[in-house]
Amino acid sequence: MELVIRGDKVTVTKSIKDYVSDKLARLDKYFEVPDNIKAQVIIRVRNDEQIIEVTVPTSRFTLRAEVKNADLYAAIDEVVDILERQIRKNKTKLNNKYKNLIQLDFNMDFEVSDDEEEDRKIVKRKAIDTKPMDEEEAVLQMELLDHDFFVFKNVDEECVSVMYRRKDGNYGIINVK
Repeated sequence: MELVIRGDKVTVTKSIKDYVSDKLARLDKYFEVPDNIKAQVIIRVRNDEQIIEVTVPTSRFTLRAEVKNADLYAAIDEVVDILERQIRKNKTKLNNKYKNLIQLDFNMDFEVSDDEEEDRKIVKRKAIDTKPMDEEEAVLQMELLDHDFFVFKNVDEECVSVMYRRKDGNYGIINVK
């Protein structure tokens, strides 16, 4: 796997690059042709936290994990574990969905334990009546409801929008055209 490692407000030393490369090499066994995969690694520092974000785009889907820890090396270990768990957990779903395709980026000949094959189900459906409003009113409504997201008819953009709270405490918006 080819790695693009960059630091945001931190200098990425050779030892950090080597450690990240060694750890992410564990994922190579899950890919048919690991040399065709180009992973993005961003290492950030915020206050006393070391943050590592790894994004692995493949031709069909994207794996992503972000970990915050006081120790950078512990964060690297944890992010690799999360990515490996994502691959193993979704092996069955990926196999079923892409079984008719000639080439899939993943090598699927590894065993998955029963506890990793836990199926996620939709347990609740909800119909909402979206009210036309601007983005400021949507933020206020979301805060009043104490939700992490809010769906509304955006009068400014003339579309349905989803307002959501980001991990950094700010807001994001998705416009559905």
